[in-house]
Amino acid sequence: MTNDVLILGSGIAALQLASLLNKHLNVRIITKEKLRTANSYLAQGGIAAAIGEHDHPVKHIADTLEAGSYHNNRETVEKIIKAAPDLIKFISEQGAVFDKNHDGELLLGMEGAHSEKRIVHGGGDATGKNVVEFLLSTLKDNVTIEENIFAYQLLLNSEKRCIGVKAKAADGTIKKYYSRNTIIATGGCGQLFTYTSNALTVSGDGIAMAYLAGAEVADMEFIQFHPTLLYVNGKTKGLISEAVRGEGAILVTEDGIPIMEGVHPLKDLGPRHVVSQKIYEYLKNGHKVFLDISNIENFTKRFPSITTICEENGIQLSEGRIPVAPGSHFLMGGIKTDLFGRTSINGLFAIGEAACTGLHGANRLASNSLLEGLYMGKKLSTYLNQSTTDVVFKTEPTSGYPLLDKVVLPTVQQIKDSMMERVGIVRNEVNLKKQKAWLDTFKSCQLNDLGIYSAEEITTIFMLIISRLITEAALERTESRGGHYRSDYPMEDNQQWLRKTITHKNSWGMETNHEHIETALAT
Repeated sequence: MTNDVLILGSGIAALQLASLLNKHLNVRIITKEKLRTANSYLAQGGIAAAIGEHDHPVKHIADTLEAGSYHNNRETVEKIIKAAPDLIKFISEQGAVFDKNHDGELLLGMEGAHSEKRIVHGGGDATGKNVVEFLLSTLKDNVTIEENIFAYQLLLNSEKRCIGVKAKAADGTIKKYYSRNTIIATGGCGQLFTYTSNALTVSGDGIAMAYLAGAEVADMEFIQFHPTLLYVNGKTKGLISEAVRGEGAILVTEDGIPIMEGVHPLKDLGPRHVVSQKIYEYLKNGHKVFLDISNIENFTKRFPSITTICEENGIQLSEGRIPVAPGSHFLMGGIKTDLFGRTSINGLFAIGEAACTGLHGANRLASNSLLEGLYMGKKLSTYLNQSTTDVVFKTEPTSGYPLLDKVVLPTVQQIKDSMMERVGIVRNEVNLKKQKAWLDTFKSCQLNDLGIYSAEEITTIFMLIISRLITEAALERTESRGGHYRSDYPMEDNQQWLRKTITHKNSWGMETNHEHIETALAT
């Protein structure tokens, strides 16, 4: 069956798009696991929009650019930020999605690097869940959802246009899904690192698929590490939202010493990369770091989801301290797109965290991600609702993958641990080269027909591909900017690197061609 629109992924960007597509379009959503295992569903933080009495989009724009270390595409920032109030208003008018005060006005919270209270929440700290459930309730009969379908290869016709995907069902059966328009909304790649806030499914699949098909991928060195993940017995157990610090919690050592004093003017609400680096520094030196929540009134009522996570892991909130560690949280880079989600391959679109629109620059401002998902889903829906492209549904005779024997792959844990240690919060040339050399030993795995591998093995291969792109970009960018911190190049180098993007584009020889280009995304 041919689809008008095939959407890979089930997060907020995917569901916003599906909910706004015209009823005459045949829409199919396929998702790697269950519908509600996307990062969006786990999102505790809110959605940023300049709707407060003393706020203005100009302030929100300035905060976004500063957090992004001015690597952002300014036109993209302005368009998305200015659209934010109307996007919130539209959803708010549909039902009880967001929290309001006694007067029926939206409650606005504060988060790191914001200059005003502008964060809209739903269910206290269950914003993602609330918005996802709302969007699911608005889906029309023309939308079909298939769970436990793992898309692993884009299908291209002789004109190099994307016409669908190859996928594996839970029983290993290979299926082909043809579509006039294929949308990657599979999220980022948080699971590449030992410590992460991301859902178990988020390992860079969609970006790897697009890269292998020849799409341009940009800004892969910029990975945001969230400062505060619950840290118990050497493992991270879930996200402790930035909103907790927005309500007054402070980061302290086991001796109660505040760690952000004198580090940044905003102290505990400084940019995420600054706070993450400081916590990481203390942990590496043998200290423990805690969020002191003792001065937050009605914590359990204000943060019910966080309370549950803590209680399930044996944390006594009555003691007023939550042990934390930083972990990978968000990818600023991804498949390069314009503001309609169009990639460098005709018929292929990317939205949400899998895409790189230029909004986030080198470091995403808190609560701008769900906003981007809502904006891009709506924008792409307007494009597809008007699209009448004729498509030739005939694949090329060769897939571009020579048939070779299976190769030995590393374990997923080996990838995660090596990436965390060598390409994590603090990077340097020695470790990056060491990681690149290790990854290069698995280079041949990129040449195989992926169909001969299991879904788990394909996931591992995709993790290797994304790890390589991140490592190469991190090695090439000889400065520190936003989520990319090089201890051997600790300062920003505006003369050489300001608004310069490292773009990767794959050729069928499976070699990486990368170049410096000005970030100029068409709108």
